Amino acid sequence: MFKTEYAKNVYAELEKKNAGEKEFLQAAKEITESIEDYIAKNPKMQEQKILERFLEPERFVQFKVVWVDDKGQFQVNRGFRVQYNSAIGPYKGGLRLHPSVNASIIKFLGLEQVLKNSLTTLPMGGGKGGSDFDPKGKSDNEVMRFCQSFMTELYRHIGPDTDVPAGDIGVGGREIGYLFGQYKRIRDEFTGVLTGKGLTYGGSLARTQATGYGLCYYAQEALKALKNTSFEGKTVVISGSGNVAIYATEKATQLGAKVVALSDSNGYIYDKNGINLDVVKQIKEVERGRIKEYVNRVNGAEYHDGCRGIWTIKCDIAMPCATQNELNLDEVKTLVKNGCIAVCEGANMPTELEAAKYLIANKVIFTPAKASNAGGVATSGLEMSQNSLRLSWSFEEVDEKLHGIMVNIFNASYKEAVESGNPFDLLTGANVAGFKKVAEAMMAQAI
Repeated sequence: MFKTEYAKNVYAELEKKNAGEKEFLQAAKEITESIEDYIAKNPKMQEQKILERFLEPERFVQFKVVWVDDKGQFQVNRGFRVQYNSAIGPYKGGLRLHPSVNASIIKFLGLEQVLKNSLTTLPMGGGKGGSDFDPKGKSDNEVMRFCQSFMTELYRHIGPDTDVPAGDIGVGGREIGYLFGQYKRIRDEFTGVLTGKGLTYGGSLARTQATGYGLCYYAQEALKALKNTSFEGKTVVISGSGNVAIYATEKATQLGAKVVALSDSNGYIYDKNGINLDVVKQIKEVERGRIKEYVNRVNGAEYHDGCRGIWTIKCDIAMPCATQNELNLDEVKTLVKNGCIAVCEGANMPTELEAAKYLIANKVIFTPAKASNAGGVATSGLEMSQNSLRLSWSFEEVDEKLHGIMVNIFNASYKEAVESGNPFDLLTGANVAGFKKVAEAMMAQAI
């Protein structure tokens, strides 16, 4: 609930203008509730309507994408790009290819991205994009033709100093390669217009691992500061089995934890002995298969239909790394009842707001995605730097910079949480810390 009439009225107007966009309104409400006290202490922000301007994207583009499948038939999808806020740098944010993609999801992701990018301290504004195209089950040639058609429209809206897209759900190295190749052909220039590129054409070492590693670096700081503990000896449950989940599993294991479960959209696996990551990588990264294949290759492992049951597994740390709103209040209560001391977000907004509030109120560590998920875009920013300098840093150099960025993000979030009166409220801490920088830049640049 809102404490001030100002925040209440701003959100009511936003709700009226964006009726039916539940994901976007959920994100906007969470952010507005978190920062209203800060804004109340800064009346100049109200006078200049900084919150209203912050919540409204600078530009939203929707376009059709026509491509030809392997049967020679025409297919039509929708493409999107939101350029949300450029106060502190060029728009930066991933492209998502998934049947669920719509205007609401793209706007929610873009809004979150503004704060996430601000927290990295790198000069990047916030944006997001994608399409309702589903790459699953498509041939390489079909994906290529879609990506080429998608970029044929998108190219006119992006550039290395304007808007730099990257990958997200459904967009990995293959898709980035196809997109970059088409951009290069159309513009006749080789620039750092996309991040997540292959290492042979301007990509950065450690980018693949960055979001999962960064999640664990942030979580490690939170465990130390709030519970005086670490990953060592902890049992971890991670949802998802894509890039973020795989490399969160890898880093959590390196830090001394045992990861016992992973999932995909069909179901989840449980391995009491600890996930064999080499098997998972073979299934997901090489074969592009389903997670249930794991039980055919590892003795003693279990597979269960339905992905939500994963939260019934007893664990010390839960890491939702699949998709938005995958963890609700009842599931959070089950986790806490089973002894869970930390819920650390690796996906974008995977925990429903009431569930997040329950965790914070009960002094369970909750690391919000805009902070703990920021490792991917932070390393994308480092890739942009390398492209601009025409340099390539070693894996160790990039990983060290990533670790430092994630520690700084935690410290900034924690500082604001403490000042808000609850050191466990890293959600408010992250929102205020990210918003401060953007708001000050907006005010300095006038209208």
